[in-house]
Amino acid sequence: MYKKLPLLLLFLSSISIQAQSSSKAIKQLEDNKETYANIAQQIWDWAEMGYLEEKSSALLQETLAAEGFKITKGIAGIPTAFMAEYGSSGPVIGILGEYDALPGLSQKAVSHQETAGGNAGHACGHHLFGTASTAAAITVKNWLKDNKKEGRIRFYGCPAEEGGSGKVYMTREGVFDDVDAVLHWHPGNQNNASAGAALANKSAKFRFYGVSAHAAAAPWEGKSALDAVEGMNVMVNMLREHIPDGSRIHYVITQGGKAPNVVPNFAEVYYYARDKNRDVVMDIFEKIINAAKGAALGTGTTMEYELIGGTHELLPNLTLQKLMYDNLVEVGGFQYTEDESAFAEEISKTLSNPKDLNSTNVIQPFKEVGKAGGSTDVGDVSFAVPTAGLSTATWVPGTPAHSWQAVAAGGMSISKKGMMVAAKTLGITAIDLFKSPKTIEKAKQELIERRGANFKYIPLIGNRKPALDYRK
Repeated sequence: MYKKLPLLLLFLSSISIQAQSSSKAIKQLEDNKETYANIAQQIWDWAEMGYLEEKSSALLQETLAAEGFKITKGIAGIPTAFMAEYGSSGPVIGILGEYDALPGLSQKAVSHQETAGGNAGHACGHHLFGTASTAAAITVKNWLKDNKKEGRIRFYGCPAEEGGSGKVYMTREGVFDDVDAVLHWHPGNQNNASAGAALANKSAKFRFYGVSAHAAAAPWEGKSALDAVEGMNVMVNMLREHIPDGSRIHYVITQGGKAPNVVPNFAEVYYYARDKNRDVVMDIFEKIINAAKGAALGTGTTMEYELIGGTHELLPNLTLQKLMYDNLVEVGGFQYTEDESAFAEEISKTLSNPKDLNSTNVIQPFKEVGKAGGSTDVGDVSFAVPTAGLSTATWVPGTPAHSWQAVAAGGMSISKKGMMVAAKTLGITAIDLFKSPKTIEKAKQELIERRGANFKYIPLIGNRKPALDYRK
């Protein structure tokens, strides 16, 4: 019994050292929370849309460069994409960061809805996403440096997640090929590190060309491009009856003419198709194309389409995900101040499904597979390298993404608290991976098994170049 005592003491000492490293990383982030809150607020103020995030990208690059990271700009042919790396040997852990805003949202931190929409707003919280990931990368860099550990920490600046498929181009160009594990997070209305799910997605803009004419004096001389768009929409809406349960098709008419008394010679409609399986998405998309062809034929117009984006579904990795969950539990949630509670209560009154405001202090139970809602280009990354993520309560509980309430919370202190929960969880998870090569190898083996023996990565965007003007 006494011979075993030194081994027990050594084991307990190892646990104590691990706890100390986590505590130091968490304290370091907490000490610098105001700096990171200011960075996030600046990006929120700019609210730059996909592939137009010049100032937001530059600010994160400057922040990382000042901490000794080597910056590689314009990766995958995208001006606002970049890679920041510290270290020259050892395992490579990547942390993803986003910073694009959404169009047509009022950008105000108020507890009531503005009647007039704005140019763009951070309704998905990517100003927080990019900042927290930057903070985590810096903290991991400090740990590697202070402990003289081998390892490379990489921050990936990922533009245009909102429909622009930025990470798909990055995956296609191989920027993740030498990475051992990738970590990411997303703003939300609760603290959750269950295995995520996301729908595969393919999108395109369909453009119809007709002939202008006076809509009253000589309409027979015209060929309406708007008629073609409307005909296409009718056929696609009929198609909904004949696609699998859980599939999604949605669209918006982006151009439909300028004046009612002129037969429109140009019209455009922007379509998304989604499903939990990328093969189903590709099949639905082909049917949408056929509807567009039929609409053009029936109206005497011509049609062309531009593929805008396409993403894989999200591939879970329970090895990494369980580690992420345990660390989120260690970090814990947070509580509102009195002023924050007052603001949150006003927001909560506007929600269709409000939740307990105290749930910001709760970590949701772990689930092996979550329910797929939206889509993310992280899906493609997850097929290339073991990937895990989490969400934190940056919004008032019950707030849906892409809403004015999400924009409002994103400009307030409550979002910065959730952001720091994410930064701490990402940071200590990356540190744990550097300390445990066996966990990395187990995660890689799980990736191979989940992909299947005959897996071959085929991007849904094909070979098109990045759609740098899709938000212009």
